[in-house]
Amino acid sequence: MTKQAGFKRRVRARMAKTGESYATARGMLLAGHPGVTPDDSPLDWMPEALHISNGDATDVPGTGLARRVVYWRDVLHEGPVPDVPPAELRRIRIDHLAGYPGVDRAEVTRQFAERDQALEAARDGEYVLWFEADLYDQLQIIEILARLAGLGVPAGRVTLICIGEHAGIARFGGLGELTAEQLRDLPDTNACTRLTPAALDLATRAWAAFRAPTPASLGPTPAGLGPIAATRLPELRFLGEAFDRLTREYPATRDGLSLTERRLLAAVADTVPATDTAPATDTAPATDAAPATDAAPATDAAPATDAAPAADAAPATDAAPATDAAPAIPAPPEVGGPPVSDAAPVAGTTFVAAGAVFVRAAARETRPFMGDTTAFARIDQLAAGPHPLLLLDPPGRPVQRTTGVRLTSTGARVLAGQADQIALNGIDRWIGGVHLQGHHVPWRWDDGTETLVHLPTPP
Repeated sequence: MTKQAGFKRRVRARMAKTGESYATARGMLLAGHPGVTPDDSPLDWMPEALHISNGDATDVPGTGLARRVVYWRDVLHEGPVPDVPPAELRRIRIDHLAGYPGVDRAEVTRQFAERDQALEAARDGEYVLWFEADLYDQLQIIEILARLAGLGVPAGRVTLICIGEHAGIARFGGLGELTAEQLRDLPDTNACTRLTPAALDLATRAWAAFRAPTPASLGPTPAGLGPIAATRLPELRFLGEAFDRLTREYPATRDGLSLTERRLLAAVADTVPATDTAPATDTAPATDAAPATDAAPATDAAPATDAAPAADAAPATDAAPATDAAPAIPAPPEVGGPPVSDAAPVAGTTFVAAGAVFVRAAARETRPFMGDTTAFARIDQLAAGPHPLLLLDPPGRPVQRTTGVRLTSTGARVLAGQADQIALNGIDRWIGGVHLQGHHVPWRWDDGTETLVHLPTPP
């Protein structure tokens, strides 16, 4: 791209001729000259753009760069996200989010209507997206970009500000940790990029792959989640890493557990006392993105320019052992030993607070993406079924931060890879557009090859 001196003057001239706002006139000029890098200041045009962020914990209004801010609140990695028309998808997502404890359906409906109307109303102007590197945010980014592509918005009118690290923060949890002054500096770094048509195309393909009824193609042409995870594009440099993490939410061939479930069980098994620093609130649908206190150990703080593209390296999640088991996991009952009830607690273990379990499991995530309410729902599911993997104290109530959690003998066997969670208890879960149901699911994550595999239907 080439710097174009006098760009601001050209924008002003167009404004005088057409009566357009600065942001609109600027966007139109950029759309007609995609190879030009404007030499104007963010203060010249950003205040008139539509700004979109993952939640109001990020002080975008305090930067002085935004007059209009819309918050995109949806936990897309949970619940159904099928390939259906926009109005139907909105209804499906509202139904799912309204099922979270304490969520007001009317408020969720209002927020969805407000964000969708704002997105469409700004189609002739510019957009600035403020997001992070984790799975929660990356799924929101591809939804927004796919919608903008569908509205015919040129890529040059979309600016993405996205970081995964920040200087001075060793355990970076998100933009909400930054002051308004620190946020204000980001547009002048390479954390800020004006998108290209290739970026909109990749986001559209990623959104379609995420919503597809199967996670991979069985034909000769590669398609699905895997190819997106393997794709590298500078403007969307965190997308491949996020899709790699998404594929690991499929039940594994070794134990039927998703990576999140295995980390939760391992955290329960590791009963060394830990401080429960889990936040009282969570990535609740109508609130913000995953709170900073969910933060997993982030990579060492990079310069604020976020110059090192994560996409150039292997996804950080690849580095974690596939089993990801804590060293203190108790041994399961010996095969052939005295009969043990599969719901009996493992000898030598005690109940540990669910809040502490959440903190331990989240600490294993390179990019934090899950809040405590979602994690507690997963713990509830692991304690259910004919062969529960966990015991709860008190039983029969929704899991909260203070709920006691303890591994059962079956849980120890599954965690050791000696039994399969799906075969024992079945599954009923959506991952994007894929609905996993029953005691046999055709799609599994293979730890050995680090790929999704298709299993034949049993006779």
